[in-house]
Amino acid sequence: MNVIQINQQPIELYKLLKLEALVYGGGEAKIVISEGLIKLNGQIETQKRKKILSGDILEFDGQSYQVELAPDADQSAENKIEVERIKQLRQIESNKPKTAQKAKRRPIQF
Repeated sequence: MNVIQINQQPIELYKLLKLEALVYGGGEAKIVISEGLIKLNGQIETQKRKKILSGDILEFDGQSYQVELAPDADQSAENKIEVERIKQLRQIESNKPKTAQKAKRRPIQF
């Protein structure tokens, strides 16, 4: 498994893909995510701005990546609070029953 080190957390998914050169740019990153080609912690992720934390596992293009916080990263107190809030929200989301997926949008006809 490959390791991706980040200097601050959280980081948005599309930015992580772009900064790690897994895609050519932010536009391509957003397309890859919206097409469901990224798995985050074993689940297909389609949120472009999904907050990525240390410990998350990304799967893309047949490769797995473990996200880790760089040893020299400086985390402020308010940043630590935000990370804890995100972890709590993820815990709540994982306990919700799975619902049917949203219907795909139809093109507008005039």
